[in-house]
Amino acid sequence: MAVNQLERNLESITRTISYLKSKGYKDENKIKELEEERKKMLKSLNIN
Repeated sequence: MAVNQLERNLESITRTISYLKSKGYKDENKIKELEEERKKMLKSLNIN
């Protein structure tokens, strides 16, 4: 369970990326943008 807002956002972005990839979403730029945002969140949480 998410403890704070950043963790909730991280979880949401992770699920969104997974969902889009599983459905064959064609906009690779949007997926890369989401992955970059996820990477920033992981870094700020010191999880990377």
